[in-house]
Amino acid sequence: MAEEIQIAGTESTAKTRDPLGVAVLTFVTLGIYFFVWYYKVNREMSDLGRSRGTDELGDSPGTSLLAVTLGALVIVPAIISIYNTFVRTQTAARLTGVEPLNGWIALILYLLLGIAFPAYLQSGLNKVWRAQPSGAASASEESPAPAA
Repeated sequence: MAEEIQIAGTESTAKTRDPLGVAVLTFVTLGIYFFVWYYKVNREMSDLGRSRGTDELGDSPGTSLLAVTLGALVIVPAIISIYNTFVRTQTAARLTGVEPLNGWIALILYLLLGIAFPAYLQSGLNKVWRAQPSGAASASEESPAPAA
């Protein structure tokens, strides 16, 4: 089940998704869900980057999606975009103090079990989103009532 988590310092939210669900939905929809998922995780990382004041996490999820759809016709842009998304995932982990994903495992999953690669990426992102500070305190918690 997906859980929405507020990205610290923004009005945006990110979702923790079941990694197995990502793989199964990608398979069942014949790859269509992958493109939806890919856009959403790149947007979430971009929002996190903006909140941290860095462009290391990307700034255009639409361009990333375009690279894996139309760019896949040329092959190279899709591979570069997937690699960059993986690097962004590692950077997001570093920025939030979470253990980054292993690049070798990601490469093996991508080459041998392509459908498992997005699940692995999602598992790393789930750790990043759970490492976010809890939501902002409500107004009544921020300022105590004046003493009588």
